[in-house]
Amino acid sequence: MTRHLSESLISWASILEDDTRDQAIRTSAMPFIYPHMALMPDAHLGKGATVGSVIPTRGAIIPAAVGVDIGCGMDAVLTQWTKDDVLATGSPLSGLREGIEARVPLSAGVYNHALTETASARVDALGERAAALEIPDPGSFAGNWALQLGSLGSGNHFIEVSLDEQDRVWLFLHSGSRGVGNKIATHHIKVARDLMSRYFIRLEDPDLAYLVEGTDEFWAYIRALRWAQEFARQNRAEMMDRAVDAIAAFMGEDVERREAISCHHNYTEQENHFGKKVWLSRKGAIDAHEGVMGLIPGSMGTRSYVVEGKGNRVALCSAPHGAGREYSRSRARRTFTFAQLEEAMEGIEYRRTEAFLDEIPAAYKDIDVVMADAADLVSVRHELRQIVNVKGD
Repeated sequence: MTRHLSESLISWASILEDDTRDQAIRTSAMPFIYPHMALMPDAHLGKGATVGSVIPTRGAIIPAAVGVDIGCGMDAVLTQWTKDDVLATGSPLSGLREGIEARVPLSAGVYNHALTETASARVDALGERAAALEIPDPGSFAGNWALQLGSLGSGNHFIEVSLDEQDRVWLFLHSGSRGVGNKIATHHIKVARDLMSRYFIRLEDPDLAYLVEGTDEFWAYIRALRWAQEFARQNRAEMMDRAVDAIAAFMGEDVERREAISCHHNYTEQENHFGKKVWLSRKGAIDAHEGVMGLIPGSMGTRSYVVEGKGNRVALCSAPHGAGREYSRSRARRTFTFAQLEEAMEGIEYRRTEAFLDEIPAAYKDIDVVMADAADLVSVRHELRQIVNVKGD
């Protein structure tokens, strides 16, 4: 069920905190929003703009409305195996988890020491992409960007082995553009704020600072944004290759990729909505045009979904990107215990550490409520439940 929170803000969120609503209303009041903002069921407070919002703009763009993890998103692969095939190996799932952990650098600030053959090819392609976008040196963003390719990061990023409703085995992962995307975003957010100051433009929230289409600053951001979005997609593809290699070694045979899905949920593209071409920023939202396949993860320990878009025009053909936080990380650590985390993760192979306490499922919105709120936005094609969880701390 939708609710009009203002003339330019329509919400699909049945769980919505007051500060989140107020932040979304502030963003939707910017004069270049067209035709309206759409607030997704998983909406929660963010930097500058609400996480879980779809922001269409004409003539300007708000760098903080895309966020600092440019191109963050999900990848999933359906394999040929079933739960019975995995059990038939007789090997503990800890071996599979450790195999993934050995191949993919985990945690903030951790990256590769050398390039693999597949990573080298992707780095070369990203170099060519930078040249095509007239970006002379991607190293100007982050000197070690090439070694970041194929690394997971921390927070709510993960690699999972899951089972669907038919007990078929899926690989499922969530990550973005790592430190290089963060540096790009941070730089352009500052550029936008400096421009507001230079032209005496006062905003209710400084992180709503914007870049005007047609200016050098606008196009410099768009070029860097497009490169970072491609880096994020290639980063996930490289990690998926490594996860595929790990499960192939565990199962003793090569993987058949029977279905593969990839989608961003922190990004900007030009799209047509209500008769106009707009810059559509999905900050914590996925493309849900009719027939487009997408991925909506729950939280650590809960279900995830493979979905198909319904093309809801009022929602700007978008859908939620996950469960959405209900507790901040610091509040979650004060509220929950490690014993509660272990209870929530019962039956799932994961690295047992208190570092993951702020990722406990209870810190997130109920994924069942989020999916019920999204019923007009997507159709569920598969429901996934984890058997292995890999995270960085």
